[in-house]
Amino acid sequence: MKKRTRIFLSVFIAIVLILGIGSYAYVSDYYHADDTAKQALVSQTDQIQVELDGNVMWFIPEHPEAGLIFYPGGKVEFSAYAPLMKACAKEGIQCALVRMPANLAVLDPNAADGLEAMYPQIKDWYIGGHSLGGAIAASYAAGHADEFKGVILLAAYSTKNLSDTDLRVLSIYGSEDGVLNRETYEKDRSNLPTDTTEIVLDGGNHSQFGSYGHQKGDGEAVISDSQQIQQTADAIQAFVSDQTKK
Repeated sequence: MKKRTRIFLSVFIAIVLILGIGSYAYVSDYYHADDTAKQALVSQTDQIQVELDGNVMWFIPEHPEAGLIFYPGGKVEFSAYAPLMKACAKEGIQCALVRMPANLAVLDPNAADGLEAMYPQIKDWYIGGHSLGGAIAASYAAGHADEFKGVILLAAYSTKNLSDTDLRVLSIYGSEDGVLNRETYEKDRSNLPTDTTEIVLDGGNHSQFGSYGHQKGDGEAVISDSQQIQQTADAIQAFVSDQTKK
């Protein structure tokens, strides 16, 4: 083997190793579900059942009135959203919390495929997510607008145009959110229907939609995580109930 070829192969292998190690370090560094989330998974009742089916964790109320497919935030363990999903289930909304590869919804944007068909008795379905998960969920909804009643964005925005669909949109974020890019949020507001429902949680931040601790760069919340989760669940229930009447 010529010396030049050996040098080329050595450099190539070194680059591959560096990229591999860097990628592994990136995906291995994520926010873990805290004890509150873990407790929400084990404290089941007759009214709410929690079932893990492959990469989907279902939160099933006794009498579901609507369904919600939920994409978790980027680099956040999906089970961190168990308290929020459980709170929504208590309001009669059956939730499908999707586990994403490497905790990144962008790696499986079509994770919602086929989930509605598993529960055909539920007529009204919504899709949503937190942060990056919300953006990816909105993109999925744009290509499957006839399958959903609406989109729920938690500290997220839609990069796809939903304004020319029949989808209704609920957008919620906290007043102390230090992670959400407000400039991009405002820029992409034109992608949402004119009758979008926007709610700003007074004292809420970015991290407390899930139960995974304080996210880097986020603002300090003035309300507790349980308050933010309950206020969010109440807002989602009111939005879903209002759409059911229409």
